[in-house]
Amino acid sequence: MISENRVLIAGAGPVGLVAAVSLLEQGIPVTVLEASADLAVDLRASTFHPPTMDFLDRLGLAEGLIERGIKCPLWQFRDRKEGAVATFDLGLLKDETAHPYRLQAEQWKLTEAARARLEDDASADLITDIVVETVTQDADAVTVTARRKTGEIEQFRAPYLIGADGARSTVRKSTGVAFPGLTIPEIFLSLSTPFRYDLAIEGLADICYISDPEEWLVLLRTPTLWRVLFPTDPNLSDDAVLDPVRIEERMQDLLPGKPYEIAHKTAYRVHERVADHYVHGRIFLAGDAAHLNNPLGGMGMNGGIHDAVNLSDKLGQVWRGASMDLMGRYERQRRKVAIETVQAQALRNRAVLNETDPDKRRAYHDDLRATVADPEKHLAHVMRSSMIQSLRDLEDVS
Repeated sequence: MISENRVLIAGAGPVGLVAAVSLLEQGIPVTVLEASADLAVDLRASTFHPPTMDFLDRLGLAEGLIERGIKCPLWQFRDRKEGAVATFDLGLLKDETAHPYRLQAEQWKLTEAARARLEDDASADLITDIVVETVTQDADAVTVTARRKTGEIEQFRAPYLIGADGARSTVRKSTGVAFPGLTIPEIFLSLSTPFRYDLAIEGLADICYISDPEEWLVLLRTPTLWRVLFPTDPNLSDDAVLDPVRIEERMQDLLPGKPYEIAHKTAYRVHERVADHYVHGRIFLAGDAAHLNNPLGGMGMNGGIHDAVNLSDKLGQVWRGASMDLMGRYERQRRKVAIETVQAQALRNRAVLNETDPDKRRAYHDDLRATVADPEKHLAHVMRSSMIQSLRDLEDVS
């Protein structure tokens, strides 16, 4: 058994690695255990909100990410037939954040930078190709039993464990903490194409939520590709959802023209769930291990990174002698955000995009136009949608 005075972290995604870097910045050694052979390089989350960039800046991870991403000060709500309804300007946040824009950059660019930070620090260990199987704890420490790809069993013992091991979190399951919620009916189909929608659709912002009574969608620009997100009939088989002929039909329905090159495609079910507890003795949950929500609004990864920073700040204080009761505040603060802000906003975004009643759609569009036209309401809206307001509200949570 490897027993050390350090923090164990299960999961080397953005949440686990940001937590690791945040702890290292406080002089706290870490060991990160990752099930895959290498860190994922794919097209998962790609939107970084302003306060997330502020946090990453504090950790020395923002500059390189900005150089490899696209700054998007505008995001847009459109109607599939009418065009632009309202364009929101994050430039209004210039007095609230050092980064008044959304940064579009693939999440692997963050994990790559964070990994380099760990590799440069002698007090950090990143062990890949090792699967956490069981977790136990006593009054003094947590014991993690993990299996290497070769079949070799290893045990790690340390004062604290952060479970950032995703939606199917072994750490969460080991605690017996419930994970209530629901599964959204439709399957989400995500497609990536090098086609330049920004050159083909006049006035298109780099981030667009497009409403339609028959089929809503989302368009997001990344440094090299445009991503298209469609809702899909959950009764279809995976093969039917990903069928190239059907995909081409849907892309042509969106914008007719030459056949589309599809660089990447994936279909997945979406859940709305929040763990009953984020703190279980010396074990702490963060990111998808603690909460899941649909991707509309780009709050999932960002909320997880905010978890990681909040958790690491408080755990650092406990490491230096503060009461463990402080970790209860982490749970109260971040669980409140997950339920009242992240999950609520994501569900609202989906409901608005799904609306079929013409009168309700018209009323919502009118409300959006009025919000953009009123400077005070416009600022309040982007404060909420950028997740700044939820962080401000946490100051009142004791």
